Amino acid sequence: MFKKILIANRGEIALRVIRTCKEMGIKTVAVYSTADAESLHVRFADEAVCIGPPRSAESYLDIPKIIAAAEITNADAIHPGYGFLSERADFALRCREANIVFIGPKPEHLELFGDKVAARKAAIDAGVPVLAGSDRSVTIDEARVFFNATSGPIILKAVMGGGGRGTRVVYDESELEDAFTRCQSEAQAAFGNDQVYVEEFLSRAKHIEIQIIGDLMGDISHLGDRECSVQRRNQKIVEVAPAPGLSASLREKITDAALIFARKHHYLSLGTFEFLIDVNSPDERFVFIEANARLQVEHTVTEEITGFDLVRGQIQIALGSSLADVGLGESHATLNNGFSIQARVNLESINSDGTILPGSGVLTGYEAPNGPGVRTDGYGYAGYEVN
Repeated sequence: MFKKILIANRGEIALRVIRTCKEMGIKTVAVYSTADAESLHVRFADEAVCIGPPRSAESYLDIPKIIAAAEITNADAIHPGYGFLSERADFALRCREANIVFIGPKPEHLELFGDKVAARKAAIDAGVPVLAGSDRSVTIDEARVFFNATSGPIILKAVMGGGGRGTRVVYDESELEDAFTRCQSEAQAAFGNDQVYVEEFLSRAKHIEIQIIGDLMGDISHLGDRECSVQRRNQKIVEVAPAPGLSASLREKITDAALIFARKHHYLSLGTFEFLIDVNSPDERFVFIEANARLQVEHTVTEEITGFDLVRGQIQIALGSSLADVGLGESHATLNNGFSIQARVNLESINSDGTILPGSGVLTGYEAPNGPGVRTDGYGYAGYEVN
């Protein structure tokens, strides 16, 4: 058993990991920027280390500071949560070099699935269907050729993208140049890489996720599916598990595709394989779009329909436990007969021109929903200042 885990994250997900660690009898270390000194994850962890000023690049994304915090507190493992460093292969490698266990996939998996073009190629190699698109990053002229060849619409995506950033849909060729420039700019700012690739755009599609987990012995299991079609600015707002309205045959086909893909690469720890179903297709066409090699924000709905603690599973797998050891068979977890729905609540400000930005200020009042069948994962409290 790990004696102490450092959580390289903040807010809700840091609290989520702390909760499971407490249940398992594992000590925790929180890291925080100066802006987060009063955040709940700092209060609830057994120890806390300030790692820098408010800017993420100087705190939560600063790998040497994270490693140093783990070393000075004698943490023997790091849980990256989601976002920040969770999908950085170089961070997982630095943990390995420092003899600290990275609770997550192998660096090679992070590298493969962090590159969306490489993931497309790997899917094709595994016999998993994908959207028509480019097999490398493209120039604006190449994107224009693709648009005309497919008669549009197309979607521009950041090669190293995630979280809806660096993504633009182009319906008319006159929009292409501006969309391409914005996509590159967003990608550079968010991921330090401005490369963009193109795919056909499905105007009517269901967005389906398959939750995968693999152990060190190479066994792979799934924990059901989720639907996240309700989105805004390419970011998921509502999640439902299991995905409603899927025929038994289509659910099986998509799940089998995810398992085949994961098994081909001997996938380790948690991962979410994402697919689109073409609603306009009479033959239930589905395609792979990406894989997220980490714990997802929406892991909560999977936990509710399976009764399986995904964070505990991550920790046990990192310790060398098999799927059988953690209560999972080779094929899948046992699902109950219910549904679980997650709705995300965002603090935002609306400018006079209608643009929406992350909100800030003091939460003068906060009351979490509660009652039978209700779960709240958050980190707000009355009096907390959001920076």
